[in-house]
Amino acid sequence: MNTIRGGVTAAKGFTASSCEANIKYKNRTDMAMVYSKEPCVCAGTFTTNVVKAACVKWDQQVVSSGKPMQAIVINSGIANAATGAEGFAACEATAKAVEKELGVPYEQVAVASTGVIGMQLPVDRLEAGVAMMSKTLAEGVLAGTEASRAIMTTDTVNKEVAVTFEIGGKVVTLGGMSKGSGMIHPNMCTMLAFLTTDAAIEKSLLQKATSEVVADTFNMITVDGDTSTNDTLLLMANGLAENPLIAEEGADFETFKEALRFICETLAKKMAADGEGASKLFETTVVNAKSTADAKTMARAIVGSNLSKAAIFGCDANFGRFLCAMGYSGVDFDENDVEMFFRSSVGELQVFDHGVPVDFDEEKALSIMKADAVTVYVDMHEGDGEATAWGCDLTYDYVKINADYRS
Repeated sequence: MNTIRGGVTAAKGFTASSCEANIKYKNRTDMAMVYSKEPCVCAGTFTTNVVKAACVKWDQQVVSSGKPMQAIVINSGIANAATGAEGFAACEATAKAVEKELGVPYEQVAVASTGVIGMQLPVDRLEAGVAMMSKTLAEGVLAGTEASRAIMTTDTVNKEVAVTFEIGGKVVTLGGMSKGSGMIHPNMCTMLAFLTTDAAIEKSLLQKATSEVVADTFNMITVDGDTSTNDTLLLMANGLAENPLIAEEGADFETFKEALRFICETLAKKMAADGEGASKLFETTVVNAKSTADAKTMARAIVGSNLSKAAIFGCDANFGRFLCAMGYSGVDFDENDVEMFFRSSVGELQVFDHGVPVDFDEEKALSIMKADAVTVYVDMHEGDGEATAWGCDLTYDYVKINADYRS
């Protein structure tokens, strides 16, 4: 597997475009489109929030219909959540605008929105945006990168990645883009992610791979404990790599899933590191737990704890914060079995050893925790379950960003 430049336009047959539609923002692009010249099999995962945005309901309908997907239209600034029948009608109008411009049946068009909840979308601007973007669809790295920038809200950087790998003697490409910085928490997390591949794969296996990989990647990040109304991940596969069709589980399926895992984990970590106000990536790895489920629960509890996040921000090697989070996570364990370490690019330091604190060098701990990415590594010594979760530190800027978000 090789990492290459690009994102949603890296795979054969995919183009993208973006425009300044003035949905809410001024003087910046705020709409994007991804289009495949061939109809695609598709898969998706969506928010577990009971309050689901209109676009989530629309896309769930598209993915579950069994019909192909050929285009996705995304807007930033307004979430189209808590908007009732009018919000759903805006989704349909957007999809029908694509049908008018590109001839794609509107039932094969996905839509996605991100931004402020409770505002209605300006349909005339959406339709005008679709008309503009339909004329500027392009292949190549730049078009994909500009699309990834257009979907940003409070993100400080765009997020994209692509890889190539081989199946049946054919080079297959998989790429993607995502956005997400705040309102991020497991159970789909808060995010939009759009992945494209030229692999030939059956729809049921594409969905199986997507669901399994999301559970270990996007569902293992948290920024602030809030699960969004708009979480959407869509994956389109157009088969233009001409690899032997992946029609059953086996070596080819596992190769595809490995590439998908790399893409999703890379994008998930980019999102966690770019959490609102964040200054560093906060990673927790739990190994040798009684089960993978236990490891996941404890890892997510640690990165989701405000006290843990504040300690990471303050470069305070207060292992008690992390041990406490494990203790209230709901997992039963014996603290006398636990070892805990702090790790970063600077080095590693043990701080807790089988029930008792280690007399560690505070200066070394400070230097480790000042790095841009810090890992809390926990060995439970109780089994073979392991998991990693990602988050970020909690800074003063998080409150500033969210106190002013709607205005």
